[in-house]
Amino acid sequence: MSEPFSVRVTVRGYETDTQGHLNQAVYLNYAEHARWSLLQAAGITQSGLIARGVGPVALETTIRYRRELLAGDEAEVSCAFLWSGGKTFTIEQTITKADGTVAAELTGVGGLMDLKQRKLLPDPGAVFRELAKDPALFGL
Repeated sequence: MSEPFSVRVTVRGYETDTQGHLNQAVYLNYAEHARWSLLQAAGITQSGLIARGVGPVALETTIRYRRELLAGDEAEVSCAFLWSGGKTFTIEQTITKADGTVAAELTGVGGLMDLKQRKLLPDPGAVFRELAKDPALFGL
């Protein structure tokens, strides 16, 4: 299996809390940034999703904080989609400091919603495969 997709981020001072480390909510922002960056790299745009009448939805997210991130730290945020069939998929993400130390691990469950019916699509992988110029980025 190839390396998961990843993006680099730099922790900005205003993203830190009173202890001086990255605020807990910002981990979710970094993860979201990596997911949308993966979609873009695969050739899927937000406007393309809307034109198709679908939108990604987060159903569950778990964060395991391992080591703190401080202002100025550089980190890689990975993103790997796992497919088990059915209406949902799993997204595994790791935020890794420049020295290789894992700062956080995120696991999410998501789906693709039909924007008119407001229901999950039965096979989100098929839609990603159809819309993506590079479905391999999704493990498809």
